[in-house]
Amino acid sequence: MTISKPLSFRFPFNLPLKLIWIAAILSVLLPMTGCKKDDKTPPRATPEVSAIQIEPRDTPVSFEFVAQTQSSHSVEIRARVNGFLNRRVYTEGTIVKAGQVLFEMDPKPFQAQLDQSKAALAQQEAALKVAQANLARVKPLTSLNALSQRDLDDATGNAHSTAAAVEQAKAQVETSRLNLSYCTISSPIDGITGAAMQQDGAYISTGNNQLTTVMALSPIWVNFSLSENEMQNYRNQMAKGLLKPPANNSYEVEIILVDGTVFPHTGRITFADPMYSSQTGTFLIRSSVQNPKGILRPNQYVRVRVKGNVRPAAILIPQQAVQSGAKGHFVWIVSPDGTVRPRPVEVGDWYGNNWFINDGLKAGETVVVEGGLALQPDAKVRTKPVTVGSPAHSGDGKPVADTSRSNAPAARN
Repeated sequence: MTISKPLSFRFPFNLPLKLIWIAAILSVLLPMTGCKKDDKTPPRATPEVSAIQIEPRDTPVSFEFVAQTQSSHSVEIRARVNGFLNRRVYTEGTIVKAGQVLFEMDPKPFQAQLDQSKAALAQQEAALKVAQANLARVKPLTSLNALSQRDLDDATGNAHSTAAAVEQAKAQVETSRLNLSYCTISSPIDGITGAAMQQDGAYISTGNNQLTTVMALSPIWVNFSLSENEMQNYRNQMAKGLLKPPANNSYEVEIILVDGTVFPHTGRITFADPMYSSQTGTFLIRSSVQNPKGILRPNQYVRVRVKGNVRPAAILIPQQAVQSGAKGHFVWIVSPDGTVRPRPVEVGDWYGNNWFINDGLKAGETVVVEGGLALQPDAKVRTKPVTVGSPAHSGDGKPVADTSRSNAPAARN
């Protein structure tokens, strides 16, 4: 039996074993010493933020609503007599003056009635003269007992009856003259005309006597509505002193056209419905606006801006200064030592690029506007004023836009 020799391991290099182990340890330790970081880091720079100082001021506020125009005087032009319509004189859709002829009806039948009435009047007047002459002859003869008292009574009654017939004939003449005048149909007001509802040659009777409509354009009414919630919200703000109405509730109404331009004439609130609408739950308010050039037309949708309210000692801050957290809205306040801390605030309405702050801020405090997203409580900051022309800056320090339709004012009854 052959016995095999034990296997032996031989290093590939002719180096002592001790040196090999030293080289292996150094290859591990040297990279570790290279990964060691420098403990000396440069200090973090103090962040710079834009800030404003709170300055309460009396601020005029206005409220916008969607409104619809309405003619202040709309007249249905109707024929007063039955007959054939000769022709339409006016051009549909044009502005007409009071007294301008719109339609003409066939006058010949009515002229004949007038002539007949005049003839009947002449007949009655002739009969009256005969009766009066007869009465004048009977009176002296009765006084001489040549005629009886009954003859005098008959003559007197005949004279009175004939006189009454004359008056009746005169009335008939006047009626015929009016009917003839009704053949010429004119506009009673200045306004814009509607479409003709009857064509030339049509027979006009009681069932189809409406011919067109004339609507006054100046002044024109502008109607808008307030909901119950809006009215109550406004009253609550009045009670808290957040809003002050104008003297004598004399609100000014500004009209904004569809392209955003402002109508050159302003109006006043002239009527407020004393009751809420049961269908819509809204409160109708009407304003009257001069419209001399007829730019506004009836049933047109516009926006109205109601001016006159003032928010006394109002605090306004840019919208981006207000942040939202788990507990509501808050802002960053810069302390005199340059540190910041969060402050909960109660926001009111938007006013252009700003918020009204109802509670949480006071005069003289500094509020961070830009750069507050990465702040931490008690962090040190450097402040700079808000850049002119940024959304947070309104140029002259005044609001640049109007509030939304919420908290709208009440009208004068």
